[in-house]
Amino acid sequence: MFSYWEQKNFLKYDLIVIGSGFVGLSTAIHFAKKHPKASVAVLERGIFPSGASSKNAGFACFGSLTEILDDLWHMNQEEVLSLVKKRHQGLQQIRKKFGDKALGYQASKGYELLSDDQLGALDQLEGINKMLKKLFKEDVFSEVKNKEKFGFAGSVKSVIQNKFEGELDPGKYLSCLWKLAGELGVRLFTGVNVEEVDVETGVLKLSDQRKQQTFELTGSQVAICTNAFTKQLLPETPLEPGRGLVLVSKKLDFEIPWKGSFHMDKGYVYFRKIDGRLLLGGARNIDFEGENSIDFSVNPKIKSHLSDLAQKVIFPAKEIQWEYEWTGIMAFGDKKLPIIQSVGKKGAIAVRLGGMGVAIGWQVGKEISKLISEK
Repeated sequence: MFSYWEQKNFLKYDLIVIGSGFVGLSTAIHFAKKHPKASVAVLERGIFPSGASSKNAGFACFGSLTEILDDLWHMNQEEVLSLVKKRHQGLQQIRKKFGDKALGYQASKGYELLSDDQLGALDQLEGINKMLKKLFKEDVFSEVKNKEKFGFAGSVKSVIQNKFEGELDPGKYLSCLWKLAGELGVRLFTGVNVEEVDVETGVLKLSDQRKQQTFELTGSQVAICTNAFTKQLLPETPLEPGRGLVLVSKKLDFEIPWKGSFHMDKGYVYFRKIDGRLLLGGARNIDFEGENSIDFSVNPKIKSHLSDLAQKVIFPAKEIQWEYEWTGIMAFGDKKLPIIQSVGKKGAIAVRLGGMGVAIGWQVGKEISKLISEK
């Protein structure tokens, strides 16, 4: 039962955004800046974003050498360049907007570990650099000559450096978005379940976290920014969930001989050091079918694979004990570009970030905000 004041002030908005991750908050911010008198609400079912925004590993990256080579098997060169450009420029935009200190950003460079069966990528390095010079004006990738300094296992035959990548703190990035959204008057509601969305009328059927109370909100426009969970609201959306496991070790009792953001296996595996610990994640390619899920459980097959990599490749002969583990849910599809489009008379979606929410979430939010403004 709502009071007169609640019904008068809190149930109708110019824009309702579903999802409070990087994309959802960015959408609300860009819309509120363009329309300062508009009422904007962001709805979130969890305490924190339910998808991957505050659960990702904090890699400020746009694609490793083998990942880009793999992309060229599925997309033409202009499409790959467009994808890399979108990711790189997205990272530069949030750095400029919020500042490196506020984001916890470190320009520590990116690296990729190559095994025997991936050494063929070295033959393509010069060609990829030539292709990327259109964007970066200089070489992006180079082979590290003294790879022994990293202390990796002998199975690592080459290490490739990317001078334009880095790392950041996803929690600090989210805090920047919270702060800016608050300054612009955006209202954030957590613990709200969206049961149904009518994209023709802008009416949302909601329930509280315990589903003890149901009610409706109405938006002049509705932006659905729920990524992998979008199919629960719009079943025909062409995307598939991709769960990602992240492990963080206990504090290590030895000095880590490297810094930077590291990738292996076409970008599917990633690791870096944080606060004297090893952060290691990914490897959904070990069990694509099992990770095609919106369940937040840990896949034991993948955890075992990552644990083996930690103790046999990254820190040979060292015992690594895990203190934290969690999963985040991403969204993928037959194309790596996000879906940004209108649905119905009053709806729009911005989903399928392909695991690159840090890099492109801010720009995607800007694009869907522009789309909504023009409807």
